Amino acid sequence: MTGEEITRVGFGDDQDAFAIRRLAREIAERVGLEAQDRIRMATALSEIVREVLALGGEGVVIISLTEESLIMTVDYRVGEDLRQSEGMALAGRLVDEVVHAEPGSITLVKRVPAHVARRSPAEVRAGLSPVVRVTAMDELREQNRELAGTLEEGQRLNVELTETNKGILALYNQLSAELEETNRGVVALYAELEEKSARLRELAEARQRFWVSVSHELRTPLNSIIGLVRLLLGPGGEPLSEEQEHQIRLIGSSAETLLAMVSELLDMAKAESGRIQPQPVAVDVAALAEEVCTALRPAAPHRVALIVDVAADVGEMFADKAILARILHNLLYNALKFTYEGEVRLSVRLDPDAGDVVFTVADTGIGIPAKYLERVFEEFFQVPGPVAVKAEGSGLGLPYARRLAEALGGTLTLTSREGEGTTATLRVPRRMARPEVNRVLIADGDAGFRAAARRLLTGFATHVMEAADGITALQLMTAHPPDVVLIDEFLPRMDGATLLQRMAEAARLRDVPVVVVGYPSQQADRGFPVLSRQELDRDRLLATIRAVRAARTGGGPEHG
Repeated sequence: MTGEEITRVGFGDDQDAFAIRRLAREIAERVGLEAQDRIRMATALSEIVREVLALGGEGVVIISLTEESLIMTVDYRVGEDLRQSEGMALAGRLVDEVVHAEPGSITLVKRVPAHVARRSPAEVRAGLSPVVRVTAMDELREQNRELAGTLEEGQRLNVELTETNKGILALYNQLSAELEETNRGVVALYAELEEKSARLRELAEARQRFWVSVSHELRTPLNSIIGLVRLLLGPGGEPLSEEQEHQIRLIGSSAETLLAMVSELLDMAKAESGRIQPQPVAVDVAALAEEVCTALRPAAPHRVALIVDVAADVGEMFADKAILARILHNLLYNALKFTYEGEVRLSVRLDPDAGDVVFTVADTGIGIPAKYLERVFEEFFQVPGPVAVKAEGSGLGLPYARRLAEALGGTLTLTSREGEGTTATLRVPRRMARPEVNRVLIADGDAGFRAAARRLLTGFATHVMEAADGITALQLMTAHPPDVVLIDEFLPRMDGATLLQRMAEAARLRDVPVVVVGYPSQQADRGFPVLSRQELDRDRLLATIRAVRAARTGGGPEHG
């Protein structure tokens, strides 16, 4: 490592060592090093020189400068190796680098900070004080002055450190107070959310009870009205005038319409709660399609053709015939209601790759604006406009059809172009699977989510249990250990993490497969898969359950 030489000085006794120390400090100052670095560099050089002198040697010090560093080389003549000496150890701590170029030569490197204005070796050399031999007393006084300066700097830094610590402590206290206040707010918010969740659960349960109760209560008088109308219009009744017969037929028609709506409400309540249990049987698809269309042809407008097109290779499928017929009836009836001329076509094809039977109901009706394509699957929603006002309906047909499709393990989607028509696509597995698990527990504080998860599990699980809090979930699991449990991270009364810990401590429950439903969190690191509740769908849920059961038990599907 070389640079342009500034000076060189020989040494042979202690007075030379003192002089070299002063020279090195002055050069370091002219180069632009700070006071502490000047002291470090001068001390490191004098320590090496003293080591050489202590061994009875002599030598020369060469001080050079490069663009980045100040370089001090000591060439000495002594019989011993200085690399393991105390002076070398001290020097190594005071400079940036120590280089043993060859026996008898040691180079010390002190880097010049980047912010220091660069000076050339000639500028440093100009005006440099001549080397003057000094006594030990003079050197001691100089070192005492350096020590005093260092102590003063240390005191100043200590005062600054004390002030900084006070500021940090004040900031810590402020942050602690703010965090405590935030925690109180979070606790209050959590309590409020728990109260509102409980209220929402009560409202959801009350709605279910209302639907079922009202549907049952309305069916009885409606059936009575329909029966009386048939008696009045039948062959055994009194003769009626044309106007009377017309009015009675209107009564009967209105009662039948209302009965159909009540039936939809009751069926919707069952589908909403996930309590529909499909009963798969062998179904002749072509015969079923023709049967449904035959029943609806009298309802077709005069200029609308109702067409059935079933591919020859469809044959039979294994599904719930009544549920499948109900879905097709709703889709076809909806298409006929909004088609005034052209055709409504029911097509059935096989998708051999997916193993599905694909039903499409395509019409040439008024179509649906793109912004409403998903909203039509919301309960009681009807596309706004004059056509919707004139069309009769409860807004339950499509939501109910989608619920039933999910119960069959299938899907229902819509595509449409406004003014050109709509196509509904129903995909159903050709062979509906039997339940794969016997018992599933849904432990979640949200009643709406529990109902949605129950629907997704329809046909996959024989029994679905529900728990609105962690304590109830633990009690249900202890009484009837499930084949798999879905756990909300933020359960009321006992949170998800605590519930998982209690399960791990119980011999009957520690091997129960677990799926955490909520938001990705630390639970994933503990070996439990986490499903986001916003992105939950049937395929993802069932695939996760199958994977976690296979990983935990090493077994396949269970039936029971």
